[in-house]
Amino acid sequence: MSGNRIIFGFHAITSRLKQSPETIKEIYMDAARHDQRARDLMQLTQHQKKQIIGCPAAKLDSLAGCDRHQGVVAVIDAVQRMIDLDDLLDNLTEPARLLILDGVQDPHNLGACLRIADAFSIHAVIAPKDRAAGLNATVHKVSSGAADTVPFIAVTNLSRTLKDLKQRGIWIIGTAGDAQHTLDNFDITEPVAWVFGSEEKGLRRLTRENCDFMVRIPMSGQVESLNISVSVGICLFETHRQRMLRSPS
Repeated sequence: MSGNRIIFGFHAITSRLKQSPETIKEIYMDAARHDQRARDLMQLTQHQKKQIIGCPAAKLDSLAGCDRHQGVVAVIDAVQRMIDLDDLLDNLTEPARLLILDGVQDPHNLGACLRIADAFSIHAVIAPKDRAAGLNATVHKVSSGAADTVPFIAVTNLSRTLKDLKQRGIWIIGTAGDAQHTLDNFDITEPVAWVFGSEEKGLRRLTRENCDFMVRIPMSGQVESLNISVSVGICLFETHRQRMLRSPS
């Protein structure tokens, strides 16, 4: 399927139908499904003038490369919409809120982070092109549609990108367990880019050196660290909470 990409799961395909229906080439559904979710998807595809192809579950397993597709798989155009970070920032009408993932490799973590970013109105998720997860079928499914709503920008040189963001007056806040500042005593009301490192190694040295501040999540239990998506959720919620407190009533 040169030039094509696979996505699967009801949330991912429904979101794609609503956001970019023109990119969907084919939709396959388990012919044995006649439940409400299947009927809702069929109604949406009819509205978008798309057709669902009924097929056995075994074919869906083959297309998706797994059995976690929920009975629905879509073939979409592999060409991704290019998003320019400068254009995005130039057109913001509020302080920037960015999430930067420095080498996150697990697509489940990337999908979860995109979903959290959507929940707290993050303007873009930024990641390096190399040695990091990109948008694939698993990311689309785990993100529950957020992969189609939150701009995902892969950059060639993350260090240069961080310096460019600083020039725009955006504070770069890194995260690490040994950071001096704690999240519960840190002002996050200015334009901000949160930076999280990879699952195993954390932030790379050069990335850390480009951060304006380092912040840690205060914890009182026996566990020393949290899953990256959990940490992202906590930090983005606190950012959202502080913004809401500062917003005029």
